[in-house]
Amino acid sequence: MRNFASRSLVIGNGGYVTGQLAPGRCSAWQNLNCTGGNSGTEPYLVTHHQLLAHAVAVKVYKQKYQAAQKGVIGITLVSHWMVPYSNANDNQNAAQRALDFMLGWFLDPLTNGDYPHSMRPLVKDRLPKFTKEQSMLVKGSFDFIGLNYYTAYYAAYAPQPNGLKASYATDSSANLTGVDEFNNATLSLEEALADNQRIEYYHSHLWYLLRAIKDGVNVKGYFAWSLLDNFEWSSGYTVRFGINYVDYKDGLKRHPKHSAHWFKNFLKK
Repeated sequence: MRNFASRSLVIGNGGYVTGQLAPGRCSAWQNLNCTGGNSGTEPYLVTHHQLLAHAVAVKVYKQKYQAAQKGVIGITLVSHWMVPYSNANDNQNAAQRALDFMLGWFLDPLTNGDYPHSMRPLVKDRLPKFTKEQSMLVKGSFDFIGLNYYTAYYAAYAPQPNGLKASYATDSSANLTGVDEFNNATLSLEEALADNQRIEYYHSHLWYLLRAIKDGVNVKGYFAWSLLDNFEWSSGYTVRFGINYVDYKDGLKRHPKHSAHWFKNFLKK
């Protein structure tokens, strides 16, 4: 048995900070299309109770079912990697905070029993606190940790806004910029299949993953995202992540990109 919760951050952010996803809540001062909410408190409360609910589910499984089923239970988190926009100390600190606010927000309670140290001074009383019993319950509540990751972002220092306009989106005092592959309709099929940048990414990343394994990291598997171009949440069909091209204008025909051929040869070795 596996307990995947990779969308916890997506729900907390999209559902309670920007209001783009269900239940569509956010602070009115952001002037977004929301039905009400508080972007400075609700995402933290939602995450807090998601972690507690996960921990209780793990406890029940381990106590009642694991011995007989011999299954494993864990959690999958989602995060970007954060690269400092420059070597300036402010930007280096911003990159660490951004990572804490995305990955550490979930991972630190699971491994240490509490939120990252960088979060409390910035979020203050809006960040919920674990009781001693809750901390012990959450800490170690997994047999494995999964990680969904897609790209790296540049992180630069950005001061928090003045006044009472608090939001998870600005609490980390970091401004993030990233890149994906835009669905460029002007490209020919031949041009769209030539995804050499993706090949370079997979080659380099898997090399470093192998190095981590040799250094003792207990890696159980790796899944490339994704097999096909697909409907990507609120971005719809405007971006492409697949190693196989999907022709949306011709009956959803599949065409292997250069990266798909590279993977085929790579897996034969």
